[in-house]
Amino acid sequence: MHKIQHRLQNLLLMAAATLSLIAIGSPAMAATAEDLNHDATQALQLLYKTSPDAAALAKRAKGILVFPNVVKAGLVFGGSYGEGMLTKGGTFAGYYNSVSASWGWQAGAQSYSYVVFLMSDDALTYLDKSEGWEIGVGPTVVVVDAGAAKNLSSSTLQDDAYAFIFDQTGLMASLSIEGTKITPIKR
Repeated sequence: MHKIQHRLQNLLLMAAATLSLIAIGSPAMAATAEDLNHDATQALQLLYKTSPDAAALAKRAKGILVFPNVVKAGLVFGGSYGEGMLTKGGTFAGYYNSVSASWGWQAGAQSYSYVVFLMSDDALTYLDKSEGWEIGVGPTVVVVDAGAAKNLSSSTLQDDAYAFIFDQTGLMASLSIEGTKITPIKR
């Protein structure tokens, strides 16, 4: 019994250390609002350059959430954090953070960018009124693989939101935005 308690205590200490690294030393937090605006603009340009279909999708979107740098780390317990911005009709509309926590067989650290194209007024309204949108609850979000993006420029788009994950660096066994909570923040 003592051995199990010792192992559990070690796992909890490692999890706390991992989450502390994310919260304290994370480059996912922009220094200023101007830095975040600049980083988000660069992330969008990179996405449009690598996926022209995302650029076509942006023209039809009611709003675009851009998270230019999300850091994810874990060792059994893990988490991710990043800050981003929302545009509506090409105009700045607010700042948001992206937070997730997980547990299970995982080890590693990575950073990535992601963009969520909000295609319906309902999705935009839900984001505005929910004071925290958990991906997987509320409007339907389709995570788009870059290879499958070719079908998005057609007129058959029916989902509320489309997410692109890109610019990944580091090594982590899995990457998902399912369960991520997007919450408004003041900058």
